[in-house]
Amino acid sequence: MVATAAMVVLAIVIFLSVATPSPGAPRPRHYQVQAGDTLWSIAATRYSGSDIRAAIYDIRHANDLSTSTISVGQRLVLP
Repeated sequence: MVATAAMVVLAIVIFLSVATPSPGAPRPRHYQVQAGDTLWSIAATRYSGSDIRAAIYDIRHANDLSTSTISVGQRLVLP
């Protein structure tokens, strides 16, 4: 019984790891950090008309950033 449950859990994990996004899902954009860039300036430029703080949160979350510090040349995913 335990072995069967373990196999079901393993099958679910494998299925979820190879699942592809739906055809209508937008592809994430990427941005390479330039000298003088901040998350605020990137968010303000790329997400104009949106709440900049929410956009910064989304960028940090998409890139697993624990702080707002970014480096020149760093490639960011822009969700």
